[in-house]
Amino acid sequence: MNHEGHDDHEESFCFVFFVRFVVRIRTMRLFVVSALLFLFAGAAHGQSKGALTPQIESILKGIKAADKGLLAVSEEDGRFLRVLVASRGAKSVLEIGAASGYSGIWLGLGARETGGRVVAIEYDPQRARDATANVARAGLNDVVTVVHGDAFAEIPKLQGTFDLVFLDAWKPDYKKFFDMVFPRLNPGGVFAAHNVINKKSEMGPFLQTILTHPKLFTTIVSPASEGMSVSVKLR
Repeated sequence: MNHEGHDDHEESFCFVFFVRFVVRIRTMRLFVVSALLFLFAGAAHGQSKGALTPQIESILKGIKAADKGLLAVSEEDGRFLRVLVASRGAKSVLEIGAASGYSGIWLGLGARETGGRVVAIEYDPQRARDATANVARAGLNDVVTVVHGDAFAEIPKLQGTFDLVFLDAWKPDYKKFFDMVFPRLNPGGVFAAHNVINKKSEMGPFLQTILTHPKLFTTIVSPASEGMSVSVKLR
């Protein structure tokens, strides 16, 4: 009996088994790595364009901390604005009264999701500079344009119509701003105004108009304590 040949056969078999084992292990590792990469890529792909990233959240908190005059909307109102822009699919958004850019960032997040643009007008020069800087820090200066100036003078310079208008300026002027902008609001467009609960005594004519206007559906909501009117222009 040739034991040497038998031993050679066993060694050959063991070697082949070992090679196959190594190949399987490597193949399994490649599969696991590929699966993990796929999952991570899917998670990254699945993230909304208008998602609130940790960086933007930190910027928003910084704006609120520095807002001694309490001009910025609440976080709840900001999130609500983002929902309004995204749900309407707004492509053209106008903000009247940008302050330091807090609400403009929320509007910008919504507009980034819809592929839209935001024009935010601020009268005060320092606040306009702050808004421009904050929007840039949030990485939204390709979506949000801050315009310094009197909104009554700047709005006529803007081209086109609007899908959504957010008003948060001097309260006695609300009715004048509405009258100026309403003809340029697209059918199905949204007109939202801030402070309609806590400062309603300063905007009586405006509230009367939006609540009785024959071409509007209007409701007043309160994501936070200030209150916001939401009006939809009927088609």
